[in-house]
Formats: sequence, structure tokens, C-alpha cells
Amino acid sequence: MIKKKTNIYPAFMQFSKKCIQISLLLVLGACQSQDQVEEPVVNTTRVIEFSGYEWVVRTNEESTAGPGPNYFSDSEENVWVDEDGRLHLKIVEIGGIWYCSGVTLRNSYGFDKYVFYVASRVDQLDENVVGGLFTYKNDEEEIDIEFSKWSDSENQDSQFAIQPSYLAGNKTRYNLDLESELSTHFFDWKSDRIEFGSYRGHTLTPETKDVISTWTYTGVSIPPDNDERLKINLWLFRGVKPTDNKEAEMIIDHVDIF
Repeated sequence: MIKKKTNIYPAFMQFSKKCIQISLLLVLGACQSQDQVEEPVVNTTRVIEFSGYEWVVRTNEESTAGPGPNYFSDSEENVWVDEDGRLHLKIVEIGGIWYCSGVTLRNSYGFDKYVFYVASRVDQLDENVVGGLFTYKNDEEEIDIEFSKWSDSENQDSQFAIQPSYLAGNKTRYNLDLESELSTHFFDWKSDRIEFGSYRGHTLTPETKDVISTWTYTGVSIPPDNDERLKINLWLFRGVKPTDNKEAEMIIDHVDIF
């Protein structure tokens, strides 16, 4: 049996060309101006501790994703916990791109009462900004408290919703009319109903004048207890930048689940 000879010359030439290309790149890199500060974006899985729980910070900086669609960043400019233990979510503009923010609770708690003590004027968010407090499994298993005018300055600024929210009876809207930065919002998720509430101040036993809105949902779209996750986010409706071209922020003092 005669073995066919192998011509190694083409492979050798390819290898030599690759070595030359690498050498040139190294030389060019060393000669770049010191003013060159841009670095490739590296996506990480950042976990923060807030209100006694672990939260995963959302990131998709290389391409847009829903809701929106938007870019979400896990940078400390977008998401951080301050020295008083409060969670800050911001929408920031960098190089002409608006980056939104979001966090997801690491564990599922199912049927429970979820209480959010907000510490910023979410009634004054730009009309293109959405602040969300919600549980999520998929687009049809979701419970929402949302602060937004949905790009229409004439809209009310808040809503309670069960997805799919386009179904009759799955959503109710209201105005916050806050008098300070402090407000309390909750949903009490049970197998046969979901009770919602928004109050002025940080309390679950408000005076009558401090009750902003309440709602009890008993329809067919109550999500099952099915490995959902609690989420908090701040994003741009349809990915459209704020009308005032200003960064937006939502501050959560703490969250209770019981």
C-alpha cells in the first residue's frame, strides 16, 4: 500500500501569516494613543444583597431585549444599595445609549404578600419611563404594580395589572398624587384572589386619607404558584428616551415578603 504524500507547505505558509498578523496587532496595540479608553463590554452575573435577600442584577448591554426593547446594565451607576440599605435603580445615558436597570430575586416565594416601601417620587417619572414591581414566570403568568404614563402625558400614572392585561377586568389604573417621597405598595397573592394596595407614607395601616388605591382581583388569570421570581425594574416604554433627556431613578427603601 502506497501512502499519499502530504504537502505541508500551504499549512506552513498559513501558520507564518497568522504569526505575522498577531505580531502586527501587538505592535499596533502598544502604539495606540493613551487617550483611547474604550474597552469591550463584559457581561457578568452580579448579585447584590438588599432587604435581607439576594438579587441578581440584569444585564444585556450588547443587544436590546424586552421590555422596551432596551439595553440593561448591571453597572454600579445603574444599580446599587446605599449606606442606608436602600436600593437605587437608574436609567443612565452613556455615549448616546440609554441603559435601563432591573433586579430579580434569587428564590421563589409563591403565594405570599409582597410589600414595597418606595422612597422616591415615582409619580414624577418622565412619561416614557416605567417603574415595575412584579412577579414573573412568563408573559401570561405575571402580577404587576407599575408606575408610568406609557408615553401619554394625559394618562394616569400607575396601575395594578394581571397578565395578560389586555383582557377585560385584568387591569385598573389610578393616580398616585403623592405628597412626599414615601409610599407603600403591595399585592397579596393567593390561589383564589390577589389584593392590591397603594398608600402614602411607609405603613400597612394607613389613615383613610392616605389610601391611594386598592383593588381585589378574582378573575381567571391568577398565576399558579409555579417557580416565579419577584422583580423590580426601571425601563423605557418602547425603548424611547425620556422626553426631558434626563436620567431617571427609582429608590426602594425595603421589601417585605410574608
